[in-house]
Amino acid sequence: QVQLVESGGGLVQAGGSLRLSCAASGTVFIVNAMAWYRQAPGKQRELVASITADGRTNYADSVKGRFTISRDNAKKVQYLQMNSLKPEDTALYYCNAQIRVLRIGGGFYDGNYWGQGTQVTVSS
Repeated sequence: QVQLVESGGGLVQAGGSLRLSCAASGTVFIVNAMAWYRQAPGKQRELVASITADGRTNYADSVKGRFTISRDNAKKVQYLQMNSLKPEDTALYYCNAQIRVLRIGGGFYDGNYWGQGTQVTVSS
Protein backbone atom coordinates (compact mmCIF):
# COMPACT_ATOMS: atom_id res chain seq x y z
CA GLN A 1 0.00 0.00 0.00
CA VAL A 2 0.99 3.60 -0.57
CA GLN A 3 0.33 6.57 1.67
CA LEU A 4 0.89 10.30 1.35
CA VAL A 5 1.31 12.02 4.70
CA GLU A 6 1.18 15.80 4.93
CA SER A 7 2.45 18.09 7.65
CA GLY A 8 3.12 21.76 8.26
CA GLY A 9 -0.27 23.41 8.20
CA GLY A 10 -1.44 25.82 10.86
CA LEU A 11 -2.59 29.31 11.74
CA VAL A 12 -0.56 32.30 10.61
CA GLN A 13 -1.09 36.03 10.29
CA ALA A 14 -1.34 37.68 6.90
CA GLY A 15 2.11 38.26 5.48
CA GLY A 16 3.53 35.26 7.27
CA SER A 17 4.96 32.01 5.95
CA LEU A 18 4.33 28.28 6.23
CA ARG A 19 6.02 25.25 4.75
CA LEU A 20 4.00 22.16 3.90
CA SER A 21 5.58 18.73 3.47
CA CYS A 22 4.24 15.56 1.92
CA ALA A 23 5.99 12.22 2.20
CA ALA A 24 5.20 9.10 0.19
CA SER A 25 5.59 5.75 1.90
CA GLY A 26 4.91 2.11 1.15
CA THR A 27 5.75 0.03 -1.89
CA VAL A 28 6.73 3.03 -3.97
CA PHE A 29 8.87 2.37 -7.03
CA ILE A 30 8.84 5.79 -8.68
CA VAL A 31 7.11 9.03 -7.77
CA ASN A 32 6.26 10.85 -10.96
CA ALA A 33 4.39 14.17 -10.97
CA MET A 34 3.50 15.69 -7.62
CA ALA A 35 1.18 18.56 -6.82
CA TRP A 36 -0.60 20.57 -4.16
CA TYR A 37 -4.30 21.34 -4.33
CA ARG A 38 -6.47 23.34 -1.98
CA GLN A 39 -10.14 23.59 -1.19
CA ALA A 40 -11.73 26.48 0.64
CA PRO A 41 -15.19 26.18 2.23
CA GLY A 42 -17.90 26.36 -0.42
CA LYS A 43 -15.41 26.26 -3.28
CA GLN A 44 -14.11 23.62 -5.65
CA ARG A 45 -10.72 22.02 -5.17
CA GLU A 46 -8.11 23.89 -7.21
CA LEU A 47 -4.56 23.22 -8.31
CA VAL A 48 -2.03 25.35 -6.46
CA ALA A 49 1.27 24.07 -7.87
CA SER A 50 2.74 21.03 -9.56
CA ILE A 51 6.19 19.61 -10.19
CA THR A 52 7.35 16.91 -12.56
CA ALA A 53 9.88 14.22 -11.71
CA ASP A 54 12.60 16.26 -13.43
CA GLY A 55 11.68 19.44 -11.57
CA ARG A 56 9.53 21.43 -13.98
CA THR A 57 7.02 23.52 -12.05
CA ASN A 58 3.66 25.11 -12.67
CA TYR A 59 1.72 27.53 -10.45
CA ALA A 60 -1.75 28.95 -10.20
CA ASP A 61 -1.75 32.65 -11.07
CA SER A 62 -2.97 33.49 -7.57
CA VAL A 63 0.19 32.11 -5.92
CA LYS A 64 2.91 32.94 -8.46
CA GLY A 65 5.79 34.76 -6.86
CA ARG A 66 4.65 33.80 -3.34
CA PHE A 67 4.65 29.98 -3.27
CA THR A 68 7.45 27.61 -4.25
CA ILE A 69 7.03 23.89 -4.85
CA SER A 70 10.03 21.58 -4.59
CA ARG A 71 10.81 17.92 -4.11
CA ASP A 72 13.45 15.52 -2.85
CA ASN A 73 13.28 12.44 -5.02
CA ALA A 74 15.58 10.38 -2.80
CA LYS A 75 13.32 10.98 0.20
CA LYS A 76 10.09 10.82 -1.84
CA VAL A 77 9.01 14.13 -0.32
CA GLN A 78 7.55 17.28 -1.80
CA TYR A 79 7.33 20.70 -0.20
CA LEU A 80 5.28 23.85 -0.60
CA GLN A 81 6.92 26.99 0.74
CA MET A 82 4.22 29.62 1.17
CA ASN A 83 5.29 33.22 1.72
CA SER A 84 3.35 36.48 1.92
CA LEU A 85 0.25 34.56 2.89
CA LYS A 86 -3.13 36.20 2.44
CA PRO A 87 -6.49 35.45 4.10
CA GLU A 88 -7.72 34.15 0.73
CA ASP A 89 -5.08 31.40 0.94
CA THR A 90 -7.07 29.86 3.81
CA ALA A 91 -8.04 26.34 2.77
CA LEU A 92 -7.51 22.65 3.28
CA TYR A 93 -4.35 21.78 1.34
CA TYR A 94 -4.01 18.36 -0.25
CA CYS A 95 -0.92 16.60 -1.53
CA ASN A 96 -1.27 14.61 -4.76
CA ALA A 97 1.15 12.27 -6.49
CA GLN A 98 1.28 9.98 -9.48
CA ILE A 99 3.10 6.89 -8.25
CA ARG A 100 4.36 3.69 -9.85
CA VAL A 101 3.76 1.04 -7.23
CA LEU A 102 5.42 -2.34 -6.84
CA ARG A 103 3.04 -5.27 -7.01
CA ILE A 104 3.45 -8.08 -4.52
CA GLY A 105 4.78 -10.95 -6.60
CA GLY A 106 6.29 -8.68 -9.24
CA GLY A 107 5.36 -5.99 -11.73
CA PHE A 108 4.03 -2.48 -11.26
CA TYR A 109 0.90 -0.41 -11.52
CA ASP A 110 0.39 3.33 -11.75
CA GLY A 111 -1.86 5.05 -9.26
CA ASN A 112 -3.06 8.53 -8.35
CA TYR A 113 -2.81 9.20 -4.62
CA TRP A 114 -4.03 11.89 -2.23
CA GLY A 115 -3.00 12.93 1.24
CA GLN A 116 -5.48 13.45 4.05
CA GLY A 117 -5.27 17.22 3.89
CA THR A 118 -3.72 19.82 6.16
CA GLN A 119 -5.47 23.02 7.21
CA VAL A 120 -3.92 26.40 6.48
CA THR A 121 -5.61 29.39 8.09
CA VAL A 122 -4.44 32.94 7.45
CA SER A 123 -5.81 35.63 9.73
CA SER A 124 -6.11 39.26 8.66
